[in-house]
Amino acid sequence: MSSSELTTTNLSSSSTTASSTRSSSSSSSVIDSIWGCTGSTIHKEDLRKRITIPEYLRVAMREAIINKDVDSVKRHYDMAYADGSETPIASESPIVVFINAKSGGRHGPELKARLQDLMGEEQVFDLKDVKPNEFVQYGLSCLEKFAALGDTCAKETREKLRIVAAGGDGTVGWVLGCLGELKTQGRNPLPPTGIIPLGTGNDLSRSFGWGGSFPFNWKTATKRILDRVANGPICHLDSWDLVISMPGGEAMETPYSLKPSESASLDQELEIDGELPEKSSYYQGVFYNYFSIGMDAQVAYGFHHLRNEKPYLAQGPLSNKLIYSGYSCKQGWFFAPCSSDPGLRGLNNILRLYVKKVNSSKWEQVPIPSSVRSIVTLNLPSYGSGRNPWGNLKPNYLEKKGFVEAHADDGYIEIFGLKHGWHASMVMVELISAKHIAQASAIRFELRGGEWKEAYMQMDGEPWKQPMNKEFSTFIEIKRVPFQSAMVHGE
Repeated sequence: MSSSELTTTNLSSSSTTASSTRSSSSSSSVIDSIWGCTGSTIHKEDLRKRITIPEYLRVAMREAIINKDVDSVKRHYDMAYADGSETPIASESPIVVFINAKSGGRHGPELKARLQDLMGEEQVFDLKDVKPNEFVQYGLSCLEKFAALGDTCAKETREKLRIVAAGGDGTVGWVLGCLGELKTQGRNPLPPTGIIPLGTGNDLSRSFGWGGSFPFNWKTATKRILDRVANGPICHLDSWDLVISMPGGEAMETPYSLKPSESASLDQELEIDGELPEKSSYYQGVFYNYFSIGMDAQVAYGFHHLRNEKPYLAQGPLSNKLIYSGYSCKQGWFFAPCSSDPGLRGLNNILRLYVKKVNSSKWEQVPIPSSVRSIVTLNLPSYGSGRNPWGNLKPNYLEKKGFVEAHADDGYIEIFGLKHGWHASMVMVELISAKHIAQASAIRFELRGGEWKEAYMQMDGEPWKQPMNKEFSTFIEIKRVPFQSAMVHGE
């Protein structure tokens, strides 16, 4: 991670963003962790003055969130603007932090205390106590109600507000998803988000210049991170809506990012071949980095449950990666059992793939190579702790395949396949490329049971077991969310 002075000039194009992104992704985690050890001094009191929200606003916001209503706003407004009181002035760069204090090993609670020391305590929300949707529903509504009363300080605070997500990719996605509700409700502007990486892979963090690991010199680095969040340039990120339509009656345990829905609207332009069940169940979620089906998701599912059952085994990113590697071998990702019929391992046995390709509005079926055991749809050039399996493809190859250069905000998502653990390993160290399958603006997967009773899936690192039916298909449709998330770039 570079320690150069932060530019405050907005990134002017998606190509600039992508260039910075690729540079961030390829940086060494060791260098990332040293970030913050050098550079100009940031004075604590100056930083506090710039990012701390005026007391009457932050207290009112906290009260509104705890009580789950904004009725107390008028009382706080009258107190703040009582005769003889000084007119409140908005801070230069107000910041609110969401922290997953369980992440980052032993540093989580210490980081929370450090953040509270650098700004108003009420501006730091532990996700076990305050959910991002509660902040959007009550905290931001509180500021908006102050503004409606003619409070210019609250109005400026709402307009200038920036968010920090301190956690792994799941935490960042959770925060972005809740902030995205502002767009659907017509509540502008959308606060841009910066990141403090506390997870294992931290691919979202890497993609936007915040590094791949929690810094060694974290007390100094925390000041620098907040300063960069306050002043950093804004760029944009596509997000992808995922809908599952499956035969009803099957119980499914899903991650928090995937919610049950009463209905699902699949694209009617692509006709369904075959009968539909009398009853269906529906789920909906949003992902920012990747969705995958197959063996990689099965390994992630096993690791996820092992970590929940034996949390003492996973004390930090390094131990997580070691356990994950061992579990990969155990699951047969590297060593498939001899009794397993090789012809049944490929996803083509259970899966059909339909896409809308680049510059096309028509659906077409894309064949799945028989050797592929995992299919990944990737939005960012960072996967598996900073690798870029799609690669930086040459113009001639792009033209031949009908692809365009991949960016995080281009409206397209990349689809590639992994054959087995050895192939995935070679891809991750960039000795060979992944199996390029397609680049698309919309995707539909159709799954049918047969020899498989279930499939494994994951969305931004959150895995689940997907039941399948022999008689009726399960459909998974992916389309771009019509608005983009705002991100603060860390470099």
